[in-house]
Amino acid sequence: MRDLMGMMKQAKELQERMQQMQAEMDGIEVEGASGGGLVTVRTTAKGETKAVRIDPSLLKSDEGEILEDLLVAALSDARQKAERVMQEKMSALTGGLPLPPGLKLF
Repeated sequence: MRDLMGMMKQAKELQERMQQMQAEMDGIEVEGASGGGLVTVRTTAKGETKAVRIDPSLLKSDEGEILEDLLVAALSDARQKAERVMQEKMSALTGGLPLPPGLKLF
């Protein structure tokens, strides 16, 4: 019974820390880039796009397809960085708690 009470307490603490982390993720921003920095995208760690910067040299009528590809690449780069931040935060948050593989907490 004592183990159950301890697990319940740990679960409640984890839930509180998860809520704090979720709020914190809105304030953490990452920047993805492509084309050697010709296109940059700034997103929150949760994946909300905040800004896009495109070098004026790409704003030519015959550069449309290249620009589209660079935007996709920059967004992908930002998403990967955001996922890394989330994983690091999650690892710090759950460090020591045995969680089943594949468990998604958010």
